[in-house]
Amino acid sequence: MHSPFVFEFITKILNDKIVYAEYAQVEGLRKQLLKDNTIVNVEDFGAGSVVSKTNQRTIVSIAKNAAKSKKFAQLLFRMVIYYQPSRILELGTSLGITTSYFSLGNPYGRVTTLEGANEIGKVAKQNFNNLQLKNIELVEGNFNDTLSSVVNRLSSVDFAFVDGNHRQEATERYFQQLLSKINSDSILVFDDIHWSREMETAWETIKKDAAVTCSIDLFFIGIVFFRKEFKEKQHFTIRF
Repeated sequence: MHSPFVFEFITKILNDKIVYAEYAQVEGLRKQLLKDNTIVNVEDFGAGSVVSKTNQRTIVSIAKNAAKSKKFAQLLFRMVIYYQPSRILELGTSLGITTSYFSLGNPYGRVTTLEGANEIGKVAKQNFNNLQLKNIELVEGNFNDTLSSVVNRLSSVDFAFVDGNHRQEATERYFQQLLSKINSDSILVFDDIHWSREMETAWETIKKDAAVTCSIDLFFIGIVFFRKEFKEKQHFTIRF
């Protein structure tokens, strides 16, 4: 590994084996959700679920099939706790599991999370209250209607997790909107980059953008950096 920055990312974040106290808080919430058979209505504005084709789903099915896995949710937490981004933006709140990890990773930062499905947003808000998380703003509505205004009022986007829609055109458009508020230290994370050919094409387009100086492909997520220390683009695929 010739890049000191990426070597640090691997050793300090990917391979960090510390069992943080925050893990128990959020995973306790996940366990509760995995027992909740409450039915909610879900409006799908994107590519939809590959598991459920109905707009009525149980909380347990969403927690099982839509929420980010413990492994990757905790990786995102470690990224936030290590880099301490002040302004965190999430596209796709779902039940609020990753949102909670972001909030706990930097309690002094501000997390803005966008959710398209109104009833799921209500569940997420209750989960934030239960965990006593005070630094989260949840914005409800279709990303096509809400993202521009949210980005415009943010002073910067220091960290963003894009986990919604899963279509090429929308993913590339979200990336372009986020670019207006990034800086050299910003980190953008895209979920399910190999979910479909469309998403793989979107990921390749993002990597090729002139502003991106480094990318890391962890298969289930893709991470892009904009650091000026990279004089030439560097792309890494890492088994995780």
